[in-house]
Amino acid sequence: MKKVFFVLFLCLPLCKGCTDNGGKAIEAKVSETVSQMTLDEKIGVVHAQSKFSSRGVPRLGVPELWCDDGPHGVRPETLWDSWAAAGWTNDSCTAYPSLTCLAASWDRDLALLYGRSVGEEARYRKKNVLLGPGVNICRTPLCGRNFEYMGEDPYLAGEMAVPYVKGVQSNNVATCVKHFALNNQEFMRSSINVNISDRALYEIYLPAFKAAVMDGGAWSVMSSYNKYQNEWVSHQPRLLKDILKGEWGFDGAVISDWGAVHSTEGAAWGGLDLEFGTHTNGVDINTANAYDAYYLADAYKQKILAGELPESELDDKVSRALRLNFRTLQGDNCGSMCSPGHFADCRKIGSEGIVLLKNSGVLPMKTEVGKVVVLGENAIRPMVVGGSSSSLKAQHEISPLQGLREAFPEAEVVYERAYVGEPKLTGNYNYGLYDLSDPRPADVILADALAAVQDADYVVFVGGLNKNKEQDCEGKDRLAYELPYGQNEVIEAIAAARPDMIYVNISGSPVAMPFVDKVGAIVQAWYLGSEAGRAIADVLTGAVNPSGKLPFTFPVALSDGPVKTERQYPGIQDEEGNWQVYYDEDIWVGYRWYDHVAVEPLFPFGYGLSYTSFEYSDLRVPGTFSDGMKVRVRVRNTGDVAGAEVVQLYVTDEEASVDRPVKELKGFGKVYLEPGESREVEFRLNRSALSYFDESAHEWVAEPGAFKVLVGSSSRDIRAEAGFRLVR
Repeated sequence: MKKVFFVLFLCLPLCKGCTDNGGKAIEAKVSETVSQMTLDEKIGVVHAQSKFSSRGVPRLGVPELWCDDGPHGVRPETLWDSWAAAGWTNDSCTAYPSLTCLAASWDRDLALLYGRSVGEEARYRKKNVLLGPGVNICRTPLCGRNFEYMGEDPYLAGEMAVPYVKGVQSNNVATCVKHFALNNQEFMRSSINVNISDRALYEIYLPAFKAAVMDGGAWSVMSSYNKYQNEWVSHQPRLLKDILKGEWGFDGAVISDWGAVHSTEGAAWGGLDLEFGTHTNGVDINTANAYDAYYLADAYKQKILAGELPESELDDKVSRALRLNFRTLQGDNCGSMCSPGHFADCRKIGSEGIVLLKNSGVLPMKTEVGKVVVLGENAIRPMVVGGSSSSLKAQHEISPLQGLREAFPEAEVVYERAYVGEPKLTGNYNYGLYDLSDPRPADVILADALAAVQDADYVVFVGGLNKNKEQDCEGKDRLAYELPYGQNEVIEAIAAARPDMIYVNISGSPVAMPFVDKVGAIVQAWYLGSEAGRAIADVLTGAVNPSGKLPFTFPVALSDGPVKTERQYPGIQDEEGNWQVYYDEDIWVGYRWYDHVAVEPLFPFGYGLSYTSFEYSDLRVPGTFSDGMKVRVRVRNTGDVAGAEVVQLYVTDEEASVDRPVKELKGFGKVYLEPGESREVEFRLNRSALSYFDESAHEWVAEPGAFKVLVGSSSRDIRAEAGFRLVR
């Protein structure tokens, strides 16, 4: 029997006098500490001392600050000066579903649960800062880190980020919202300069960050690798000082992405507070006083001593770093790790985020059958490793095959590979090594799969992407919109023999599905973490009625989308050799684009089926809007299965003086209903829900005139609408 060991820590309040988040006690402590610090001590706390920590001030009782890299689970320990695993035996974690899955749940309460649960694990491991959540917008399906983010819509991403942030920080573990800002592709991420209008910046790419900071109260923010206005974002005063710290009043710390700092002057003046990961590993690069070689280290000190840079700017950085540190030192909560409750949370989040895309009646599966055939490499492939910074060392991972075998204990559950993707699977930073090699030729592998399905009661194909490089992974974008490894041909060959086949797609991004009309059912299952197989089985068998909705649009083809030219993506080099990317699509991102050009997507934003049906009625909207208004609609479960419906509210400006989207998401609510039950869902709209960003005035404007409220089950399935007028 495998033994599991845990380390128990004595839990005591770590900061005497720190009794409230950002309150007077902390501010007094920050001020008192800064006043007593030497220049060397100040310099010491604003840059790294190891891969994931910065110095404290032992003389003044300030401990080290420790970060952990990942919003989907607490990463294993690395060596002090390198990315290699430290080799601990007690640092396994619960691997939670990807944030794309969380966004697909459209459930704020679930986001709060997710944050609390992963925050408890970070607290147990004595981490001060959890590097997440990621809220960058899905601008193109090819972005390698879409799976870490929360979709294409800024309102949805912000609404889901706020409770996640609050949940994590309820454990006195800071979130570090990333990657601020405009990190919407991995290709050349450390070189590109983003050219974008202020309107698109404020309407599409900043709102989720703003919500996480102003409504969620995030204690830290991570600056991105890319450039904006031809300046590295880690040095970018407009983003970091004017907007983040100025317009939004952010009082926390800005932490650089690892290796995203490029000069002392830029980091000193641009608004950065903590520098991590710069040009050294302390082993074979800059081994002499390695961390003193950081831009905010000895070079910064010398410029202050020479009078070239003011110490007052350093004092602000130190104050923010200490405020972040002290906020995480409150309370006597020990946290917990790999508890049964956390695995239950993981399973619930996964099943609630799964999206049913097609069902010709084959689902839910009946468990009283004789034979189930499971196909596809992703049915057995570990998914908690890979993806680079999202790679985890999970205590366990239930594969889809294992989950289905548990769900069909009396049936013969047969597995066939069907296709081979990446035979060698290496966990990032030596977390684990797997060999998925298969000696059979591809035609034999397919022939064996076709033979197995002939007499099966059910055929379940589990395919998609896999978090290897160029397949949903940090640092690399996808090379194509189509499924890799020849899966389309394999799926169509099997569907020809078994048109009732159930296709389960594992991915964190939209993918092409040319076989959509040839299979019996399609389920979008994401990267679901430790309890992946059980969550998938719960939905396939009907133990959980699917209620997930897509957080981004699935186009039929990549060419249908708004990003069409080389200058838009992946970018072009200017005359000086600098890499430039132009957001020429402006505000027309995701469903805004498909509505704008009247192109029918494969699956629209907000789409997702259920094993029951819902009826909308009695939409009530006041005739006029002045300072705010309530919108009410009644939803009834008209089927014979209990389930949840995500009611989506969109707003249309019918008399705008500028181009505005056909509709914009401005509210949603998830309601659970028994068969025949009905409930009223209420939304509150404020003036910001009607506004666009006026670049010339640099302000949000809501123009008086005619508006419409549209309520429905997806962006393309509007069930009711009503007009109203905005008056001054």
